[in-house]
Amino acid sequence: MKISVLDIGGTAIKSGIWDGREFSSCGEDKTETRKGGEGVLQCMRDILHRLHAEEADAIGISTAGDVNAETGTIHYANQNIPGYIGTEIAKNLEKEFGIPVAVENDVNSAALGEYVAGAGKGTNCFLCLTYGTGIGGGIIINGEVLEGKNWAAANFGGILIHPEKRKPGKQLSGCYERYASTTALVRNAEKIDSQLNSGRRIFEAIDRPGVKEIVDCWIDEITYGLISLIHIFDPDKIALGGGIMAQQYVYEEVKRKTIERVENNFKDIQLVQTELGNQAGMMGAAYRAMKKLKK
Repeated sequence: MKISVLDIGGTAIKSGIWDGREFSSCGEDKTETRKGGEGVLQCMRDILHRLHAEEADAIGISTAGDVNAETGTIHYANQNIPGYIGTEIAKNLEKEFGIPVAVENDVNSAALGEYVAGAGKGTNCFLCLTYGTGIGGGIIINGEVLEGKNWAAANFGGILIHPEKRKPGKQLSGCYERYASTTALVRNAEKIDSQLNSGRRIFEAIDRPGVKEIVDCWIDEITYGLISLIHIFDPDKIALGGGIMAQQYVYEEVKRKTIERVENNFKDIQLVQTELGNQAGMMGAAYRAMKKLKK
């Protein structure tokens, strides 16, 4: 088996070939977002030709934007890639290379990758959340992604956790992403020192007066969203990702406080760290392509 895989991000396109055991011919190219949807699609074609995708069995694409996974079309995307909405990725690439093409949203692909080969192996109901500039993730139930009517399920950043801070017309005001993302942590830390402008700098200064208190309050915000998700989905396992979750203090405190605060019959929830890092999205895209090939 040979699957050509692309992972389309806002700044870079990761690429590789999956043989059923490991990735090879891995590379990274600029996304060229300024060229818009058609330009990004042409970048995909160029990279896939470089990978000799015409000799592969299938192509797997993980991409930013909400994806109609049935048709392989971009259902919605913000202006980070102008004109991306409506781009028929699968149709265009199948015509170009003559093989099946599977397309999935990037955070769903990462969740699938963790489900197949990482932290979610062996689960029936698995949630994967990534904390960074925003909060993204995926929901996997019995091996299938919960997509939603608008192909936008698992928009975890939109969980309303502070209704008292809701401001009409202001997107995501009062919502999880505004308080539990790494962006939120940095914003609060900069109030006491403008030099604390990254997660790394914050944790280097965690013993300074006031810094640990800010981190602990931010950890509380993370638990609020997790508590809701645990009570709604009753999952086997939740994987926590993003560079900030590599900080062992953050991970251990999130786990301790969340389990302490859920109802008694949910305390067996497994909160784990993601395992695949930047390769999760590619793994998920490869899995999607293998499933389409079998159909």
